Amino acid sequence: MAMSILKVLAAPRAGVALAAVLGLGGALGLDRAVAGEFELDMAQIQEMSPAPGTVIDASNVAQYRQLLDPDMADLVAKDWLTIPVGEPLSFDPHPNFVAATERYAGQAQMGEGAGALMNYTAGRPFSGGLSVDDPRAGDKLAWNMRYAFAGDSGEIPEMYWGYREMRSQTLERTLTFNAAAIRFKYRHVVDPVPELPKNAYNVYSAISLTAEDPTDVSGTKLLIFYNADDNKDEQGWMYVPTLRRVRRIATTARTDSFLGSDVMIEDFLGYSGRIKDMTWTYKGSTFVMLPMYRHDQVEHSNVKARHFDYNFVDFTGYSSCFPKVTWQLRKAQILEGVPVRADHPLSKRYFYVDDQTAFPVMGKVYDRAGVLWKFLMAGLAHPDYHLPQNRGSGVGLLDSAAAIDVQNMHCTTLQMMAVVNPPKVQQKDFEPSELNVTGR
Repeated sequence: MAMSILKVLAAPRAGVALAAVLGLGGALGLDRAVAGEFELDMAQIQEMSPAPGTVIDASNVAQYRQLLDPDMADLVAKDWLTIPVGEPLSFDPHPNFVAATERYAGQAQMGEGAGALMNYTAGRPFSGGLSVDDPRAGDKLAWNMRYAFAGDSGEIPEMYWGYREMRSQTLERTLTFNAAAIRFKYRHVVDPVPELPKNAYNVYSAISLTAEDPTDVSGTKLLIFYNADDNKDEQGWMYVPTLRRVRRIATTARTDSFLGSDVMIEDFLGYSGRIKDMTWTYKGSTFVMLPMYRHDQVEHSNVKARHFDYNFVDFTGYSSCFPKVTWQLRKAQILEGVPVRADHPLSKRYFYVDDQTAFPVMGKVYDRAGVLWKFLMAGLAHPDYHLPQNRGSGVGLLDSAAAIDVQNMHCTTLQMMAVVNPPKVQQKDFEPSELNVTGR
């Protein structure tokens, strides 16, 4: 797709030898480009960015269009949303992840096929920058996204999904969930490192999602495994209370609407399918406005967490489909994924992968005719201005999200409160046999 975004293919800034701070510099033999890729060039960002406090709206969007996704700029021009500019923030990963990236730089390699990652140990698999001239750069970026640092476990004890009809601008229903995640392999911070001792299913990580309200979905539980071997069959299960049984999730079911929302299971965390199931193309880098912010400096909703001193992010804009947060200019890597499966409902996925965190903060999906179907937006909060237990974790927190269907004029909004590496998340909670506890 022709891009009107300002393309700035800047080389990573030469960085400080972080491993020297950690007492590892001499042993690691650092490449300074690798050491610098996790640093944010604040001077460059401040020079290019609109000043904090600026509000990009229909009256001035032409002035800033080169810093916006072109389709998002069109929505701003239609008065669907405004984009308030916040202060630039550096989302530094945990020092252990940075040190591992430096130590194992150049070790990971691509084998035959997108799913064939070889010789990966820890950290970012492919560091030191990507090139559009490398035919495997898309595969490498997909793996960087998959193995981005997100902590060794996580919990979302409270999460609210709002289903909104955009023509009537009404909130149809609200579903309440809790969620959790754990890494079995490639752990960096919480013992045991680097992996958990028992891993019968040979998975890299797992996520679970449990519906709490309303009653028609209450007790529905979902468990998704990310295989350590991407070429293996996908593993996922759902407990359906009305059937009182656990059912495996078929590959085709992952692209169905999840519980009537605008979200597919494959959309979770940007993309939860196998790497091998997409043909990946690296489209270069750009500077683009993304919803990344300090939670303590945005206007909150009146919905307060039950057991924490925390108010959830609010939503605004057309039909209240957009997170009410500040945006900042970020360097992003552009990744396109075309499904291999002939009967897949999408023709392609398009991601803005934040360069510093490797998180797909914003994405677009296109229907089988190649027409824009949905925007997928993640609001990423800085961990040092969030719950006290998240400070210093080095994890950009998935704090809000939206799936906006511009064809059917419907959106699903997500309000979340994330906790990094909570002690209550245990390996045993991610056994398929645990799914039907409420049904026993």
